[in-house]
Amino acid sequence: MLARIETGVGPPAVSEAIGFLRERLSRAPRAVLVLGSGLGEVAAEIEDPVRVPYEEIPGFPAAVVPGHRGELVAGIWEGVELVALSGRFHLYEGWDPVAVALPLRALAALGADRLILTNAAGGVRRDMGAGELMLIVDHLNFMFRNPLVGAAAPGEARFPDMSSPYDAEFRRIALETAAKLGITLTRGVYAGVLGPSYETVAEIRMLAAMGADAVGMSTVPEVIVARALGLRVLGISCITNPAAGLGVGRLDHEEVLEVAGAAGYRLRRLLAGLVPKLVAANLPTEAVE
Repeated sequence: MLARIETGVGPPAVSEAIGFLRERLSRAPRAVLVLGSGLGEVAAEIEDPVRVPYEEIPGFPAAVVPGHRGELVAGIWEGVELVALSGRFHLYEGWDPVAVALPLRALAALGADRLILTNAAGGVRRDMGAGELMLIVDHLNFMFRNPLVGAAAPGEARFPDMSSPYDAEFRRIALETAAKLGITLTRGVYAGVLGPSYETVAEIRMLAAMGADAVGMSTVPEVIVARALGLRVLGISCITNPAAGLGVGRLDHEEVLEVAGAAGYRLRRLLAGLVPKLVAANLPTEAVE
């Protein structure tokens, strides 16, 4: 773990990644789409794609978690210039929070001002079944790590407001789009935990008592950096399994990938309808409860 943290991914690494991507990408992205476990098939639909493996980009580690392809795909999807990150880095792999946030910092510098995050999560709320899609309305940071620790990066707020990290207008558009497509989209609070072990039954009871509806091992660091950069954020979780103590049998990553893959068609339909609307959206509205 220390070897990874000591490699350094501060401003020089971000600058190197920006310079590299400027040479490789022919278009400036409007949005960043982060694809979580088992959800990478969306990247196959991008037109005129430029595909860059993570290991070729300065500061980007290779993705090693099953279900994460580990490539950046830039191109046009539903008429929108965007970059899809097929796979992400996790704190549980030993990476520093700054390393986890490096891709977003680099892509924001290239022009992206929208962030659309997807992830696979365990259901904490008892009425959520496997394969259900959850619109993230807020989160709990039980990773107890923050990518903003240290000197403030240029262009980032030192004390970003996190009272509404998931854009209210984006959430309204997501709910309207899902309803028109006949896709069930529930709303809930995502609890981000460090991992990589799954939670105990007692921990799930604690998270439920504290207001969590789903739990996962990603997303929170990216959202914090996005808000410091002023990006507008939408988050959607694919509920892949009941959390510990709420279902039958053992928790298994292969099952997570299988359920996420099965739900991928509905998620792709939803994102295809959403992305153009999110890029066209301008002014935020009152919060959606």
